[in-house]
Amino acid sequence: MSALVPRQFYAGPPDEVARRLLGKLLVRRYEGQRLVGRIVEIEAYCGADDPAAHAFAGQTPRNAVLFGPPGFAYVYFIYGMHFCLNISCERVGQAGSVLLRALEPVDGLAKMASLRSLPRDANPRLLTSGPGRLCQALGITRESHNGIDLTNRRSGMHVEDDGFAAGGIQALPRVGIRHAADRPLRFVIAGNPFVSR
Repeated sequence: MSALVPRQFYAGPPDEVARRLLGKLLVRRYEGQRLVGRIVEIEAYCGADDPAAHAFAGQTPRNAVLFGPPGFAYVYFIYGMHFCLNISCERVGQAGSVLLRALEPVDGLAKMASLRSLPRDANPRLLTSGPGRLCQALGITRESHNGIDLTNRRSGMHVEDDGFAAGGIQALPRVGIRHAADRPLRFVIAGNPFVSR
C-alpha cells in the first residue's frame, strides 16, 4: 500500500524537494480510472532568487498558487499548446516550485494513449516523456487543476510513496528556458528510459 505524500514533504527548498520527489508516484483519477506514473525527471524553480521562475517578478493573480501553502498544483499554458504541471514548495509567502518533466507510466496506459490520441499499444515512452505530453496523457489542464491540493486523495490528483528507491540521481541544466539556464536544477533518475530528450 502506497502512502500519501504529506504537505510537510514539500515545505523546503525546491531543489531538495525535487530530489526527494524522484521515484514517487503521481496518481490521477480520471473517469473512475487510476492513471499512475513514476516521477523520473523534475526541475526546481527557486522563486525570487531565480530569473527563470514564474514567481521572480512577484505575486500576481496568475502565479498566486506559488506563494501559498506547499503541496498545491500550479498549472500553466505554454507555447499556446501545452499545459505544464508544477507543485508549490517552501513555506507560505515564499515562492518556489518543481516542474514535473517526465513520468514512467505505471497504470492506465491505454487511457493515457487515448488522451494523447495514440493507439492503445503505443510505445509507453510516447505517453508521459516531457511536461506537455505528461499533462495531456493525464488530462491535466489549468482550468481543472490549477490550485488543487495534491496532499488530499479526494482532490482527484495526488502523490504517493510506494517505497521505491530512485538510486542514482543526475543534476543537469534546465531546458527550454532563457534565464539561468546553466543552473543544475534539472534532476533525473540516471539511465531511466522515460527521461525526456
